[in-house]
Amino acid sequence: MKVRSILLTLYAAVFLPAMAWAGGGLSNGVVDKIYHPYVLPLEREFEWRFMSRQNDSGNSLVQRLGYGQSISEHITLEGYIIGERDQSDDFGLIAIELEARWMITEQGQYWADWGALFELDKQHDEDIWEFTSGVLVEKEFGRSSLTANYLVEYEWGSVISSSFHTEFRLQYRYRFIPEVQPAIELYTGQEFVGIGPSFMGVHRYDRQKQLKWEVGFIAGLNGDRKDHTLRMSLEYEF
Repeated sequence: MKVRSILLTLYAAVFLPAMAWAGGGLSNGVVDKIYHPYVLPLEREFEWRFMSRQNDSGNSLVQRLGYGQSISEHITLEGYIIGERDQSDDFGLIAIELEARWMITEQGQYWADWGALFELDKQHDEDIWEFTSGVLVEKEFGRSSLTANYLVEYEWGSVISSSFHTEFRLQYRYRFIPEVQPAIELYTGQEFVGIGPSFMGVHRYDRQKQLKWEVGFIAGLNGDRKDHTLRMSLEYEF
């Protein structure tokens, strides 16, 4: 049974990424949060995310502020406001987002834990929409965890051509201690492959109160082109 679980997980990690190249254009931010398929009953959280990407086109900086809470034992909803620095170094609102996560299986019920992600984005000052859906998979091996996200994005609006994009995200994490957990992350999308280290941890307070942190540096493997991203996030759950 253990060998079968390992083979199925390796299949998901090795062969499904190739399917991600079958999509259309590249989203502006392939490197982002890697989602876990878990929902805590009665959870509420505030979240802040920061991403700085440097490539041949310049340096982009995006921040997100969000609030979310579970509406059942298996589903949680979260809303975000998204800001970005423009070419004049002014920081302003660019989009709003509504996100839903669904915990499909109970933790440890099957060979891997499964969930689903749904996101709807609307550009602030233009008629541009984006809908994302995807599968979230996580498998634990002792102190190690392997997490994969398979995402399909559809963009439409009056000022852009409708198009599909696909992305794949993979994270191997070693749970050294709750406060410090090193990881390696892989991101793919059309014309982009990136890999790099990350660190994360959680500090627990009373009952369900806890603070989670993450920081990662992802370097693009796109030939001679410079393309790297620094990402950070804080989540306070209560």
